[in-house]
Amino acid sequence: SIPFFAKSFLPPFNEGTLTVNVVLNPGSSLAESNQIGAQAENILLAVPEVTEVGRRTGRAELDEHAEGVHYSEIEVDLKASERDREAIIADIRQRLAILPAVVNVGQPISHRLDHLLSGVRAQIALKIFGDDLDTLRGLAGDLKERLAKIPGITDLQIEKQVLIPQYKIHLDYDAAARYGVASGELLQRLEQLLAGERVGQVIEGNRRFDLTLRLPEEARGERGLENLLIETPTGRVPLSLLARIEDGEGPNQIGRENTRRRIVISANTDGSDMSRIIADIRDEIDKKPVPEGYFTLLEGQFQAQEQAAKLIALLAIVSLTMIYLVLYSRYRSAVLTAIIMGNVPLALVGSVIALWISGQPLSVAALVGFITLTGIATRNGILKISHYINLCAFEGEVFGRKMIVRGSLERLTPVLMTALVAAFALTPLLLSADAPGKEILHPVAVVIFGGLISSTLLDTLLTPVMFWLYGEKPLQRLLAEKAQESF
Repeated sequence: SIPFFAKSFLPPFNEGTLTVNVVLNPGSSLAESNQIGAQAENILLAVPEVTEVGRRTGRAELDEHAEGVHYSEIEVDLKASERDREAIIADIRQRLAILPAVVNVGQPISHRLDHLLSGVRAQIALKIFGDDLDTLRGLAGDLKERLAKIPGITDLQIEKQVLIPQYKIHLDYDAAARYGVASGELLQRLEQLLAGERVGQVIEGNRRFDLTLRLPEEARGERGLENLLIETPTGRVPLSLLARIEDGEGPNQIGRENTRRRIVISANTDGSDMSRIIADIRDEIDKKPVPEGYFTLLEGQFQAQEQAAKLIALLAIVSLTMIYLVLYSRYRSAVLTAIIMGNVPLALVGSVIALWISGQPLSVAALVGFITLTGIATRNGILKISHYINLCAFEGEVFGRKMIVRGSLERLTPVLMTALVAAFALTPLLLSADAPGKEILHPVAVVIFGGLISSTLLDTLLTPVMFWLYGEKPLQRLLAEKAQESF
């Protein structure tokens, strides 16, 4: 049943705080962005669980993640409620849908984790790579329409890339050569004149300002650029003789990754099974391949989950192999080793049931719990089998039902004490599933607690039976080989 569990990289966080991103079209004024942001704050404050909000519109150019004034980030504090987190987030999304903006709802730590994994503040990032920007935008629009039909996807949006007015200077290389002007130097000079060149710094108290030299605003229009005088070996000539000035449109930004142009489609989930949603997205991508020279990459938390699951599966195999080798080196019997290691699947039965009852996804935390449980479960089998052998070797018992019953009863107390102490230690984590900061430890506790119950109960019944059925010959051989050694 494990393959059918919902899967995630980390358990769902309950940070007690939400981060709401409100994004207008690039180029929107600060006044308009501030107005929409204020409306969003009023809408959020109407949600019963919201206690207070704080907003930041735009980010400074020197910020690590600079944003224009079209971007607002709202921090929302929540109070405890009968509604679960997913219901509150769904309510907020529905209320904010009336705004003329793209809204993304998440949690602060989760957002930062998503950004670290994929470079995008969302759980899922579909990146489309290629050369032509119009083709990229067309592919992104088509994929967005198809992905919107997948159940469980929310906050679906395309990276904000809009056309803005631009003057395009097309250099005539033949004309530049006739006038003796190096093309590279000319382009560099035009960049300095239009974008500006830092020539100094003005200090005013604790504040510092760059002193930039560039053409005045009126000289940067189409007519001004055409009449701009360029130094040549034969004298000054207007730029119109060396280049063609075009008044057109161009993208506000061009995203690149590993030197390739790309556009990003981002999305979150409504709490549904992430692995199922990713499988549906991959199916949609495969249904309609992108043109030659273009390709897609699907990134996000699920990618880290898949990689972590493979690594943990490998480590689990190594751990089980090492446990087997250690036990075999001690008992010199594959049968006795198998009886002891039979406690592992017995423990997994309870772990899976506990995970299912608690509604937890199969996360890295749960997988760590499974591995931890393996050692605890194996120890119970070692206690019983070793005691059976010692009773026959040093206390005059012979193989039979009486010896097995005596050995099982004498080892029942230490096995129960081990299980009870561990269970008591895990109780605080079991009872604080929704407490902020304990989300990662809770699945570990659930897995170990459930495994302890099933392992202790089933081991008490099945290990003696298995030893009664298959343990006599290995026991006699072991006693003959190591008559004076205790186990």
